[in-house]
Amino acid sequence: MFTGIVEELGEVTAVETLDDACRFRLRGPVVTQGAKHGDSIAVNGVCLTVVDHEGDEFTADVMAETLKRSSLGALKAGSRVNLERPMAVGERLGGHIVQGHVDGTGEILERKPSEHWEIVKISLPADLTRYVVEKGSITVDGISLTVVDAGPDYFTVSLIPTTLDLTTLGHKQPGDPVNLEVDVIAKYVERMLGDRAQEAGR
Repeated sequence: MFTGIVEELGEVTAVETLDDACRFRLRGPVVTQGAKHGDSIAVNGVCLTVVDHEGDEFTADVMAETLKRSSLGALKAGSRVNLERPMAVGERLGGHIVQGHVDGTGEILERKPSEHWEIVKISLPADLTRYVVEKGSITVDGISLTVVDAGPDYFTVSLIPTTLDLTTLGHKQPGDPVNLEVDVIAKYVERMLGDRAQEAGR
């Protein structure tokens, strides 16, 4: 379980393409502290398992399904990535509940800089629209953000200087893909209400 509060901006140092997967080597001095085989680290919002760890780098395997459903397949050596370790029990939940299970990808559509913040418009897949509401939470590339405006096929977020400086959203431009994870609570509520509707119709 993650919170969507990015710990550091890491870097992909190598990509090995396998038959039906990829192996990434990533550098992250903060998230590798105390890391060991089998630990989880979120990479651009995708929960990955540490295969190997040496110094400030770790490797992680990404299967075909994850490459298909996320933007990780577009990463190459030199790509910057958002990194976060799982939340420890008893710590503050600074963002919102994030599973690291990407629901789909969006695309940066527009950036509007202001004096103290920046508005970013992101496309939204049709099957995720119902989960995104104004002032609700959404995870973009592993970053817990508040939705400013929710349109029929897009949403906007407002980014403060800290987010721009310390995450991938400070560098991505229109046309670049981003990973999206909607609020899991909304999905559970939808499922429960659907089950109740079915029971009432029997």
